[in-house]
Amino acid sequence: MENILFKNIQDNINSVLEEIISAAKIAGRDPSEIKLMAVTKTKPLEYAEAAYKAGIKLLGENRVQEMEEKYSSFHSDAEIHLIGHLQRNKVKKAIAVACSIDSIDKYETAEELSKCCKALGKDISILLEYNTSGEQSKNGFSSEKELFESIDKIRNLENLNIKGLMTIAPFTDDEKAIRGSFRMLANLFRKIEASHPDLKIDTLSMGMSSDFKIAIEEGSNIIRIGTRLFGSRN
Repeated sequence: MENILFKNIQDNINSVLEEIISAAKIAGRDPSEIKLMAVTKTKPLEYAEAAYKAGIKLLGENRVQEMEEKYSSFHSDAEIHLIGHLQRNKVKKAIAVACSIDSIDKYETAEELSKCCKALGKDISILLEYNTSGEQSKNGFSSEKELFESIDKIRNLENLNIKGLMTIAPFTDDEKAIRGSFRMLANLFRKIEASHPDLKIDTLSMGMSSDFKIAIEEGSNIIRIGTRLFGSRN
């Protein structure tokens, strides 16, 4: 059973990697610039182990408790990212496992993160989540003004390293709406690069199982894939 699981996940990873290469070439990009993050939400540890064994060392988890249970004693060379909403009362648990928090959506969360990291003597990378769809159900900064005001405050917090931006496209089959969402984030990324060159941001995380090819065409360099690798969520 374990060998079958590994073979299935390895095949799925190879298939997605081939599609990444194809999408990058169509967009005139270097495929090596694009990282595949395996998102293990609701999946047991064996799935994460299979992905790691197949060569994927970048893994994402949505919930702090699940991340803690799954990755507290995982391979030391794996990169564990929290990609789901972070509540302030769970910051300490999150930074004990994660090397990056990819879903910072308010200054207060970043402030608590900085405080806990300082106490532990640990630096951590962060992405700022932006709500490009305008959907109430999604987290993220909701205006350019709010985003830039927050960057200017967050950048002064100790032990935090702003690496870039993250978004989730609208849940729709409308390619124009999805592309517009990704294009908006890419434009914001370029504005931050121009206005804050000293931050040296380098990460644009956008695209999931259903829309990663569009995300690659619009400049994403981390795609977050769960369903295509591991099947539907439990």
